[in-house]
Amino acid sequence: MSGKIIINGQEIEFTCEKNILAVARKAGIDIPTLCYHPELTVAGACRLCVVEIERMGIQASCSTAPVDGMVVYTNSERVNKVRKMVLELLLANHNRECTTCDASGVCKLQKYAHDYGIKRLRYPSRQEMAPMDTSSLSIVRDPNKCILCGLCVRVCKEKQGVGVWDFKNRGSRTEIVAAMDQPLAESACINCGQCIAVCPTGALTSNSSVNEVWAAIRDPRKTVVCQIAPAPRTALGEEFGLGSVDVTGKIVSALRKVGFDRVFDTVFAADMTTIEESNEFLDRLAKGEKLPIFTSCCPGWVKYAEQFHPELLDNISTCRSPQQMFGSVLKKKYCQELGIKPEDMFVVSIMPCTAKKYEAKRPEFTTAGSYDVDAVLTTVEAAQMFREAGIIFEQLPESDFDEPMQQATGSGVLFGATGGVMESVVRYVTGKLLKTEGRIDIEFVRGMADTKIATLNVGDNKLTLAVVNGLAAAEALIEKIKSGELEVHAVEVMACPGGCVGGGGQPFQNDSAARSARAKEIYNIDTRMVLHKAQDNQDLNKIFEKYWGGCCNHDTHHDLHTHYHPRKRITGNDILIKDAAGPEITVCLGEGCIKKGSLAVLEKLVELPVKIKGTFCLENCGEGVSIKFKDQVLSVNENNVLEVIKSKCGGNCSCCS
Repeated sequence: MSGKIIINGQEIEFTCEKNILAVARKAGIDIPTLCYHPELTVAGACRLCVVEIERMGIQASCSTAPVDGMVVYTNSERVNKVRKMVLELLLANHNRECTTCDASGVCKLQKYAHDYGIKRLRYPSRQEMAPMDTSSLSIVRDPNKCILCGLCVRVCKEKQGVGVWDFKNRGSRTEIVAAMDQPLAESACINCGQCIAVCPTGALTSNSSVNEVWAAIRDPRKTVVCQIAPAPRTALGEEFGLGSVDVTGKIVSALRKVGFDRVFDTVFAADMTTIEESNEFLDRLAKGEKLPIFTSCCPGWVKYAEQFHPELLDNISTCRSPQQMFGSVLKKKYCQELGIKPEDMFVVSIMPCTAKKYEAKRPEFTTAGSYDVDAVLTTVEAAQMFREAGIIFEQLPESDFDEPMQQATGSGVLFGATGGVMESVVRYVTGKLLKTEGRIDIEFVRGMADTKIATLNVGDNKLTLAVVNGLAAAEALIEKIKSGELEVHAVEVMACPGGCVGGGGQPFQNDSAARSARAKEIYNIDTRMVLHKAQDNQDLNKIFEKYWGGCCNHDTHHDLHTHYHPRKRITGNDILIKDAAGPEITVCLGEGCIKKGSLAVLEKLVELPVKIKGTFCLENCGEGVSIKFKDQVLSVNENNVLEVIKSKCGGNCSCCS
């Protein structure tokens, strides 16, 4: 559908735009909104985007389609009156301690209140404050700052396919809570932080480690070491008005001024990951087992697999992520070189990702009782530290990383964007098998599409490879693989849209335009670098030889690899669903089993004269719904559950009659 509409007296053509809001923005007319996101479904909840349409009156521009000949006013007296009233109502129900809010300066509610001159409120403020949820290692929830826009609900369901957040109650009692109204840490949250990335206020923020890092820097007993991931180097400059440009050298300078004793590049460990993972892939390919191989760099994806697809855990690469590989190298080897104990070294990572905070505290990643990575700063938190230290970031000179782990390649930098891990692996494999020199660009993996699949010929190997970002897209891809519709050899999964450049710890605005700009600079850095394949990193080759006698052996597997296990998702008391004198059956109501049909199984079971309970995990994740009957945990579905129950009781109990 196409045509022309008149907005504020200006004739504007529209073609594929689905709503007036998009048409106006295309024409350079800003309409305020709090609940709208172009990548998510339209909710029309905040009513801030209202416009006045001739013969239609006041309408929400996000949910009203353009019609040829339509006459629209975006700033009429009636429109502004409605918007101010909406803002006043939101502010009346909002904790307005802006000076201590993590979102101050980027809060859209704060911005619009200023833009529309809201100086005082006509409505009484809320009196009671709800408790904050600080249970998660990654995300802090402050319900007193929630404006019920529902963006967190939609992004978690639509982009991630997890659905941790949802609405509770109705009317004035409405609130947004984690699944089953449990603390966030006890839900199926994968810690990706995409809810933070879309939250327009300070209701959802990262669980900051800034104070912990300052304490370590000021402790004379600690040697404080920092590593910088690829993605923050093209985003941190946004915090200081420099845009999405490479500010790696300035970050290194700033970290030294802050007080870090050593500063290293996580790209070095990304090259290490490429070599270990590529050889693991080639070994599996030769044996024809545990294929397709799934990447393991993204902790959000790994936790998702542990919770929802434990049957795939053997397919996930055993390689640690670059963050954890570097942490292991520092605590297990570099400490010895410096002559200090692991507990006396404090390792800090600057990451684009809130899930990295969770990953760093996994019990698998320790050395002599000390975490391999002690604290994780998001890109935004690192910028906060620089401001707190009084550093004028934009005036800083460029500095180099510390030796002996200084050299890096373009392959490692590519880990910051979706498709980067796959491109790095293909570069390595092509170079190793075909002895290819110089640059090798793999175009199909690039771009912001959520799913990319292609078949490449590498020597005698015909490889079908897949790249996916966003876990809803990953789920769709997994179903195709499991059904036999798609056969692939390797899959790269990144939980966040756009990969790490779109991580939950990146600066706001974290939308498609910002992610594309950051990814573009990632590829520009790769183009400018001298080395482009992991095997060309001479510093890395020396470290492999020095610490382990080479790469891809028993010793590197011990220090640089790990294994994952099915994970309990939600804790809590059992729920009595049906009371009866017959045998007791417990049904798992955890998110994984819910998605596999727990409710349909319950509908079948209530037909039986049995006592039925619901629980939140039976720790037996598999293909079907987990139930417990006569002390056995069974995997069933709605079609066979009655037959399974009858077979287990032998037709001799009341449930079979």
